[in-house]
Amino acid sequence: MDAVAQEFAATGAVRFFGVLVDALDRLENAVAGLPSESVGVRLQANEPLREMLEPNGCVGAIPAHFLGAGAKPVRAILFNKTAETNWSLAWHQDRTICVKTKREVEGFGPWTVKQGFVHVAPPVDLLAKMITIRVHLDDVPATNAPLLIAPGSHREGMVPVGKIEETVARLGTAICLADAGDVWVYSTLILHASAASQQAKARRVLQVDYAAFDLPDGLEWQGI
Repeated sequence: MDAVAQEFAATGAVRFFGVLVDALDRLENAVAGLPSESVGVRLQANEPLREMLEPNGCVGAIPAHFLGAGAKPVRAILFNKTAETNWSLAWHQDRTICVKTKREVEGFGPWTVKQGFVHVAPPVDLLAKMITIRVHLDDVPATNAPLLIAPGSHREGMVPVGKIEETVARLGTAICLADAGDVWVYSTLILHASAASQQAKARRVLQVDYAAFDLPDGLEWQGI
């Protein structure tokens, strides 16, 4: 196991410095014109972006380092905190996946619909095999709402809501600063949070979930 994989296994998060600086113009062009009034915009049928997110693309090569050549993007969201859309995020785990259609499968549920896309809470062992990347299109200093994580919380399984604060206090908090062109890779199960930005400037983050397996019993990833 290399040093990056060891760090990821221990903390559930690792930062890749400046790996997409040369691709920033392409990334910004791919997401240009998307609605800016929403907290998060789910991305679909964006061919330039899709090419970059595939395992042989400039972005997809990063999660492929952890999941192998079978890594595929299964959900993509563009977040942008601005003066008009500035929010805080309490400590939580991401607990749902995005699928094409609802299909009753043992262990999957409850079901929800977000921005027209079907979501479901899967078994925790499925989430534990996924990773989430955050591609930073803007600088994220301490004043621009960096993500906060509880290192090692990905090894706690599904943390009951009533025990989240206790778990964060026990494990501690790390601040995920970033420069434009950086990529953070997280275990999808990691406990995370963020405050509202103290700056009246953009904080665009492309967040993509990756998996290297198919879903059971006819369920299909929505994909991008």
